[in-house]
Amino acid sequence: MCSEIHLSRLESIIIRDSKLVFTLSSYLIVLALHLNLNSLQWPALGVSLSIPYFLINGVFLSHAFFGREEGLFWTMFGILLLVMVLGSVGWLVMLVYNLDVSMTTLTLLITATLCSLLNRRRMKHDNAI
Repeated sequence: MCSEIHLSRLESIIIRDSKLVFTLSSYLIVLALHLNLNSLQWPALGVSLSIPYFLINGVFLSHAFFGREEGLFWTMFGILLLVMVLGSVGWLVMLVYNLDVSMTTLTLLITATLCSLLNRRRMKHDNAI
């Protein structure tokens, strides 16, 4: 019960990203992932950086598409949708150019930007109603 309250509070903080703090955090995570892929190549660091990336952008997408659904359903489908968007953007990048470390970083940046824009669009829609 307590972890559900903390998750719900974290989701509401991420959704109200009025100063783009979480969007910038997502961009910094992408930069750190890029540096890790190019130089360090530590799997543990990659996994620990990927978790907040998926959480932030999954919450953005779940808010944009699933509105005010409650509980684990909301977050799980947002993360699933994020994986689908990452796959689609990666496929498009691969069609234009080979998918290497730089193009993977570009895919992550495009997806983070798309997720943030969709969340902000939904916030404006919710505030207008």
